Amino acid sequence: MYKFFFNLVFKRMDPEEAHHLAFRWIRLAARVPVLRTFVAAALAPRYEELRTEALGLRMHGPFGLAAGFDKNAVAIDGMSMLGFDHVEIGTVTAQPQPGNPRKRLFRLVPDRALINRMGFNNEGSAAVAARLAARREVFRTVVGVNIGKTKVVPEEEAVGDYVTSTERLAAHADYLVVNVSSPNTPGLRNLQATEALRPLLSAVREAADRTVTGRRVPLLVKIAPDLADEDVDAVADLAVELGLDGIIATNTTIARDGLGLKSDPALVKETGGLSGAPVKERSLAVLRRLYARVGDRITLVGVGGIENAEDAWQRILAGATLVQGYSAFVYEGPCYARAVHKGLAARLAASPYATLAEAVGAETRKAATA
Repeated sequence: MYKFFFNLVFKRMDPEEAHHLAFRWIRLAARVPVLRTFVAAALAPRYEELRTEALGLRMHGPFGLAAGFDKNAVAIDGMSMLGFDHVEIGTVTAQPQPGNPRKRLFRLVPDRALINRMGFNNEGSAAVAARLAARREVFRTVVGVNIGKTKVVPEEEAVGDYVTSTERLAAHADYLVVNVSSPNTPGLRNLQATEALRPLLSAVREAADRTVTGRRVPLLVKIAPDLADEDVDAVADLAVELGLDGIIATNTTIARDGLGLKSDPALVKETGGLSGAPVKERSLAVLRRLYARVGDRITLVGVGGIENAEDAWQRILAGATLVQGYSAFVYEGPCYARAVHKGLAARLAASPYATLAEAVGAETRKAATA
């Protein structure tokens, strides 16, 4: 049904306008008590065997919504209603900004992919913090807050910019993510170099601890799939050194060559980050490398090209405690999370592992001893 509707309506619309339309419907449904209860019962069944504990948090399952869909924290309950076990909002910047000029979002339908150069369009951390503070949750949902650098802030002032957002948002976050891997803010990816990343993460950690004294806010960093293997290792080592809580692997890619893209070459040439099925292989490889390096010392989150339950299961076997999706939601529609949960439960039942936690990293460990 959704695929018919996608081809009939959404596919004919500008991708950003289609996103806003779907977003409005989700938010509207979540505001109507009887309707949201019905939708949640149909699309968000809970599987006890998938219950997950990560980052010191308990979740209904391991499958969440990646940052980028809900930039301003306006549809947390709506996305939980659709079955996502955690919702990562943002990316949020210290100052409000409109993002890059339109057109800035492109569908590569034959490749089940997206290209975006949104440019962190958001209302700013003060507005988002106020919204989170005023929120009265309908569904208990783990909320991650993804923060990035304001475009007009020079690279040498980036630490202060991130600290400002941390001071405003940490109290409202179940976990914080430092995003240094979007290709759409000039100079941002330079912050992935360990000499820049160390002071940034240290400052954010200190700001979170100073701002929130009653608990420890877990801190993660999100990295790009385009990092060289030795740079992946360096980030992994730094995360362990600093006592980071997790790494999210990965963001979108600027690569195009070698991905076998079938879409219109004019679309493929659009600048921005490519997400969806084409990034799957590299994201999985980065995840495996990270787990081989850090093991169970920190939490790994697998994202990038997770289209179905098999993709999610492979990330878990590779070392991800949590997995996230976004681009496939555009193509799969409202039943996306339900299908992933159902498939994960079936794969766990058919596996030699007694629990989901036991399956985390099992294939990477096996390969290391082979």
